[in-house]
Parts: sequence; C-alpha cells; structure tokens
Amino acid sequence: MSEAFLERQCVTLGLGAEVFAVPVAFVREILDYSAPSALPEGPNYLLGLTDVRGRGTPTLDLRAKLGLPRVSPDLATRILVLDVPVDDRILALGLVADRVIEVATFEPSEIEAAPDIGVPWRSDYIKGVVRRDHGFVVIFDLPRLLTSQDAALIAQAA
Repeated sequence: MSEAFLERQCVTLGLGAEVFAVPVAFVREILDYSAPSALPEGPNYLLGLTDVRGRGTPTLDLRAKLGLPRVSPDLATRILVLDVPVDDRILALGLVADRVIEVATFEPSEIEAAPDIGVPWRSDYIKGVVRRDHGFVVIFDLPRLLTSQDAALIAQAA
C-alpha cells in the first residue's frame, strides 16, 4: 500500500456530536477504557499513565485538551494509543475518545482547508475537514495538537 494512501486513511472518533479523525499511520492500537494512574501536578488534560503492554503511556483527555466539557467514561469510551512525531522524536501517547467510529478513506479532493472561524477549538490543530451528510469530520494535525510544552510534559511522564 502506498504512503499517500495510508495518509488518507483515518480512524474516526467521536466527542459528543463532533467527529474527528486521526491518520491511521499514527495509530498503534485502540484499547477499551480503563482509568489511567494519576500523575501529580500535571495539566488538567493529562489523565495519567495507561499500561500499554508493560509500558506507562501518558494519556490525554482529548475533551479537556480541546476545551470541551468532560464526561464520565462509558462502555463506548476508548483509548487510542498513538505514535506522534514531535520535533526529533516519536512520542507514544493515549488519547481518550468518547467512541471510535470507523476507519475511513478520504480522497484528497474531499479534504478542505482548516477553517479560521466557526469552530470552538483552535484551528491550528486541524489538518483539514471533510464534509459528510451528517456534518463535518475534522482531521487532526497531531504534531500540532501537542505544543512543545505538552511534548516536554509527556516525555517527562513517560
């Protein structure tokens, strides 16, 4: 499979009524939710460490990172374990999502530029958006979702 094709394949996930996507190339695995072990004095979006095959993986509450209200985990809640390139290294991290929907393939012609207004989160996190019958799918730019300060905190936690 070509690299260009893999870049167009995304795992879609839901946060409330909103649908987001992360490129499949960054997704290592998807886990059922279990509460991470808390870390003292971390930012509010850093839930703690999740045991992923014997390694402590920093886990972020994606809702809190985006400024959305928190919700209690339920049976559909998942942790996406990602390998995200940041600066000169690959950071392993977990992202908590309300639910994982599907693996979707987006044609380049379907992907529109990130909007500058009209969304409740910072548009610099967004690689693009795809129109669907039911609304939009927002594709994350994962390296930009994590600021250098976030990356330093996550690296320390790991």
